[in-house]
Amino acid sequence: MNFSKRLAISAALLTLALPLRAQTPAPITIKFATLAPDGSTWMKAMKKFTDEVTLKTAGRVKFKVYAGGVSGEDKDVVRKIRLGQLHAGGFTGVGIGEMAPEARLLDTPFLFKSAGEIDHVYKTMDADFRRIFESHGYVLLGWAEVGNVNIFSNTPVTRPEDLKNVKMWLWEGDPIAEATFEALHIKPIPLSITDVMTSLQTGMINGVYGSPLSVIALQWFARMKYVFSLPLTNASGAVVISRKMFGTLTPEDQKAMLELGDKHFRALTLQSRKENDQSVGILKKKGLIFTEPASPAVTAELEKAGETARQALVGKLYSKELLEKVENALKAFREPKKK
Repeated sequence: MNFSKRLAISAALLTLALPLRAQTPAPITIKFATLAPDGSTWMKAMKKFTDEVTLKTAGRVKFKVYAGGVSGEDKDVVRKIRLGQLHAGGFTGVGIGEMAPEARLLDTPFLFKSAGEIDHVYKTMDADFRRIFESHGYVLLGWAEVGNVNIFSNTPVTRPEDLKNVKMWLWEGDPIAEATFEALHIKPIPLSITDVMTSLQTGMINGVYGSPLSVIALQWFARMKYVFSLPLTNASGAVVISRKMFGTLTPEDQKAMLELGDKHFRALTLQSRKENDQSVGILKKKGLIFTEPASPAVTAELEKAGETARQALVGKLYSKELLEKVENALKAFREPKKK
């Protein structure tokens, strides 16, 4: 045996004889994207969440965040998660519908009448909706409510017929908005959310819908004169991670992420409600006029249109059983108040 071979064998034996050193696994980096811009309330909450997850997991879990829509709209982010280019995101209802269509039931028009009702249904149905997300390959880290959605326009709206005078925007590809306006006998103009401001400036549209906070953030309010006070819906939002990426975490780190998701995104929901209330005051100071339903009969008519829209989506987005379960939860919550 020549010298070089003897040297190689000796080195190998020496290596085997040395005590093994514990190897520290490389940290897992979760690529996260959202439409929310840097500096927004949403992103401040997200940073608190990611920082605490990294701290709680002793650096085993880190995040790379793409804010402000640099990774595209909700649908683009969902597609990139499916391709493995991203792993998680913060979504509005449109994105939620791409992942778990059944969950869009929570966005249907005139479903809720108060924050108490919203909290009750989300708490009662939490396990159901978590199972729905998981069945589609995702893990729900927490709900992050966008808030009550109002109709903004350049002509006053006090009844459904008034909407026929409005060139209303519709978020392109949103089945909830489509069913809502169909039930109201309105033909809106479908556009990407990124095309709304340009379309307002050119006069292609003169009506939008959104939470007061979001309409201010997007600067749409500057082109509006009126706000219909009765909320069209309460818009959901959620932070979701792919089940595949979540599965690479240790059970300990999974538990930490879920607990911190509940903590931070519940706080974000409460903060969003507070800021939406403040935004109403800001809009009034800016000169926007808030209109009310012309009569109780109009409110009843709108609620009936909401029921029509919900029924129209049975079998398309969600099952009759799921709709009945949500309606029964609402009924149980409202019954004591009636008495």
